[in-house]
Amino acid sequence: MIICKNLSMLVKFKQYMYKITFYFFFFGHISSQVNSISCFFLTPVMTTIFSSTETSNITIVKPSGFYLVGFTHLKNSEYLLVFLLLVYVITLLGNFTLMAVVYLHPQLHNPRYMAVFNLAMVDVLHNTTLIPKALQAFLYNSNYIEFHACFTQTFFAHYAAGMESISIVIMAYDRLVAICFPLRYPYINTNTKMFIIIASCWVSLIIPFLYMAVLNTKLSFCSSIQIPNFFCGFGAMFRLACGDTSLQLRIVQSVTIVLLYGPLVFIFLTYVAILVTVINLDSAESKKKAISTCVAHLILVLLFYGPLIINYMLSQFSLPYSYDIRNITIVLGSTLPPMLNPIIYSLKTDEIRGLLSKTFRKQSIS
Repeated sequence: MIICKNLSMLVKFKQYMYKITFYFFFFGHISSQVNSISCFFLTPVMTTIFSSTETSNITIVKPSGFYLVGFTHLKNSEYLLVFLLLVYVITLLGNFTLMAVVYLHPQLHNPRYMAVFNLAMVDVLHNTTLIPKALQAFLYNSNYIEFHACFTQTFFAHYAAGMESISIVIMAYDRLVAICFPLRYPYINTNTKMFIIIASCWVSLIIPFLYMAVLNTKLSFCSSIQIPNFFCGFGAMFRLACGDTSLQLRIVQSVTIVLLYGPLVFIFLTYVAILVTVINLDSAESKKKAISTCVAHLILVLLFYGPLIINYMLSQFSLPYSYDIRNITIVLGSTLPPMLNPIIYSLKTDEIRGLLSKTFRKQSIS
């Protein structure tokens, strides 16, 4: 009963996040259609506030919205958008199938598959935040996004990416305990403890990203309202902002170190410990089994962190490369891992593969 309650709480939390994301895209679409028939958004809105420590006025320029022009100059961009549609459909089908298998089979109600269930939830949220807006811009020929909707997308895009990173860390922790402490695993990593870890990560990550999004709404945008990307993000907003953005940059760099390099260091250390444990195993069969349980997770690590690190290093060192190449790498690096994660787990995990084949056989017989 406790296991089912934990999973049902995860499902309710997932449904809540999906509702928020749906309302954002729905109202974002309505507002973009209303604004498209008005020329008001062409003129930035001037907001004047008064400093509490100075007598001089501080003028903040807030446009009513931005234009996402990441795909505007890309040749044959319609093929990329069709590809994104396929990626989104496969993401939904694969992850919802994986969640259904885990939820409907009691033998999978354990800490390991609670972490898998959580990753599937994050995958759906991640691609739902990024892809529908890009498809809407193509289908309705409107790449305009309202000011507050842009920062809402910024929050969810980075929040989902942060949760993706933390979810992979949670799975690395689960593998570490399962392989290095197999006899104590049922006591160290219970369903209740795993649920507390997952829920605390969902809640705790809201604070820094929400603070960053709210802080960025205080910036002044007086030079351009064209974002050279297919979604709103902190990096693109900094490049458009006027005035001093050093505080925002320091915060973003700190969060990046914590959520990108921190998890990578932890994962590296866990696999060093796992490797030492595997080498000391006496049975060749035990070594093979231990290594096979880590293969799927290692693929997830490479798929998610590889493109992120490449794009981050290119931007940090200001290496010259075209916006088209940058946008394509961002698209592939952001949207492919959430699509491939359930496929990898279906193919690489014996339990999932066995239950799926058993389900399909039952349906074919009936």
